[in-house]
Amino acid sequence: MAKVLIIDDEAAILNLMSKSCRQQGHDVTAVQTGKDGIKALDTIQPDLMIVDLLIGDMNGLDIIRYSEENYPSTQVIMVTGNGSVETAVEAMRLGAFDYLTKPFELADLQRTVELSLQQPDAGAAAPSEQFQSAAITINTGGMIGESPKVKEILQIIDKIAENDAPVLLEGEFGSGKQMVARSIHNASSRKDAPFKVLQCSALPEELLEAELFGSPSSRGETIFSRAAGGTILLEEIHVLPLRLQSKLESYLEEISTRRIMSDLPRQMDVRFLASSAKPLQELIDAGSFREDLYYKISIIPIEVPPLRARVEDIEPLCEHFLKQAAERTGNKIPEIDKYAKRLLEGYNWPGNVGELQNAIERACAFAEAGRIKPVDLPPKVTQKVEITDEDEKTTHHLPIGSGLQDYIRKQEKIFIRETLKYNGGSREKAASMLGVSIATLYRKMGLKLEKDKMLSK
Repeated sequence: MAKVLIIDDEAAILNLMSKSCRQQGHDVTAVQTGKDGIKALDTIQPDLMIVDLLIGDMNGLDIIRYSEENYPSTQVIMVTGNGSVETAVEAMRLGAFDYLTKPFELADLQRTVELSLQQPDAGAAAPSEQFQSAAITINTGGMIGESPKVKEILQIIDKIAENDAPVLLEGEFGSGKQMVARSIHNASSRKDAPFKVLQCSALPEELLEAELFGSPSSRGETIFSRAAGGTILLEEIHVLPLRLQSKLESYLEEISTRRIMSDLPRQMDVRFLASSAKPLQELIDAGSFREDLYYKISIIPIEVPPLRARVEDIEPLCEHFLKQAAERTGNKIPEIDKYAKRLLEGYNWPGNVGELQNAIERACAFAEAGRIKPVDLPPKVTQKVEITDEDEKTTHHLPIGSGLQDYIRKQEKIFIRETLKYNGGSREKAASMLGVSIATLYRKMGLKLEKDKMLSK
């Protein structure tokens, strides 16, 4: 749980943002004037401040400036209905983590809050209470997970930590790409220098250009200059406009050339990492991503798997989140009964570990006698779709969140049985009618092929 201060003179917006942050489990202080905001800053020294640009009695930029001077570890999000590129650049130059323009979706606010609190300085006094949503979560320097893929990623990080070659992280939203990037940074000699994140999808094209390459109003400052000596992560690079892709490719080429020539100015001395929620090779084929930039940023590619592809990590992640919840409340760490555990491991987790953490938070709130049961889990984790097999007079249950392929496989088996029945049980005729090999028919039915019998024919 983080301490969040929200300053906005519009009561309705203030209440909405406050409710949203409380739903995320944070301790919220909400005020409507700049004077009260400064007083609250001095009193609670929050982990995060969300401030409106025009409050009435004070300019939001002045409050950001005061916060940066006196409480540099406080993360800042600026919110305004009078957005401009110049204002956004100035807010970020003063140290704001991000910038939201009214009206905005609550999901965007919650995601920005979540990401801001993952910054190294956010809630530094109580790191175990930071809100985390990455599929691979860093805890006292290590990653949580026992799956072969997590171990493989750890090995890769160990090998490339001191290599300044660009890294491309590909994987679904929430699969843990940012935390892998942080692990790379923390394992390198750059760990004491800044780690800066720029979300391509969160900014308009003009602001993206100013952040990457500078503008008159930014006084030449860019994310590269602010991360000098450290690491940059360009998130969701798949949405970067083609025009800016070309400029970025040229800029990265200049960095590479000057590094080889030992003529690298400090503002260019960075480790460049990029992440994408979509396979960039597919976007290249579609003409929406430049191939030359792809080869420039993917010298070291890392695929970050979704949670459903590493079920072994669900239990240790649950244990981690249960421990976090117990530390916040002062209660004993609850247990998960075997039926609830089975449901957690059988669910598809489309929201990855962020969704898992939310499920555990909810379960802790509803659990009785220190034991989490299926009834304590979110309905979507426990709800199932019924698939009736009339031939066998049975009903299969698939959890909501299961992949489409799971449903298709169940329906395939039913259809194959009906085809076999039509052909008097002849598997050869059924396979021919279905247009598949006899081996494929056996595999889809979940049967083992009698190899010796087949070889004797």
